[in-house]
Amino acid sequence: MAVLYDKIGVGYANLRKPDSRIAASIHRALGDAQSILNVGAGAGSYEPTGRNVTALEPSAEMIGQRAPELGKAYQGVAEDMPFEDDQFDAAMAVLTVHHWTNLEQGLREMRRVTKGRVVILTFDPEAHYFWLAEYIPEIIELDQPIMPKMSEYGRILGDVTIENIPVPHDCTDGFLGAYWRRPHAYLDPNVRASISTFAKLDDAPESLAKLERDLHSGVWEERYGHLMTQDSLDAGYRLVIAE
Repeated sequence: MAVLYDKIGVGYANLRKPDSRIAASIHRALGDAQSILNVGAGAGSYEPTGRNVTALEPSAEMIGQRAPELGKAYQGVAEDMPFEDDQFDAAMAVLTVHHWTNLEQGLREMRRVTKGRVVILTFDPEAHYFWLAEYIPEIIELDQPIMPKMSEYGRILGDVTIENIPVPHDCTDGFLGAYWRRPHAYLDPNVRASISTFAKLDDAPESLAKLERDLHSGVWEERYGHLMTQDSLDAGYRLVIAE
């Protein structure tokens, strides 16, 4: 993951701004924990303020984009954490577990260093992909094999609660599903540059050209115009909470 984000991480913080509504769900799930570990922390999105947050991130490029006021960041991986047992009140991981080399080892490390809740924002590979996958079916081929099934979290962490996290139509965080009601955004190379899936697709030029044609001709609107009346969409994002 470090190599990937060293490549796409340039300018990442400008397009991947935490969405306040998603942040509220994550912070609520963290409860009253005061010391929090953020695993795969990136540039620090969704880290709550007013608490003692420690970040663990493999990419030096991403660490370099962290705001000065954020907590201390360590360069390292989820599977081998440089922390003591039960060091933190809670741990969080946001849209990162699919990049880990060993999910079970990473989750067990999160559990080892945390005496309270483990909170993970992820994607359910068995959820229905929204319209983008019909234009770029390679997304499914790339994402489904690396996205852990929801059953894996309970198997590894024990009892978990799983919540649907709807994506607002004006989501400020530019992850893959953020622009479901703003189709033109996917034609912007700067937007794609901050999404790891596109970094592995070499931009899928033929598929993007078809999307552009359908947007200009009105075909996209005929097929998906009903989405323009929706304020949010269940695009498959899930919050996993383990006590």
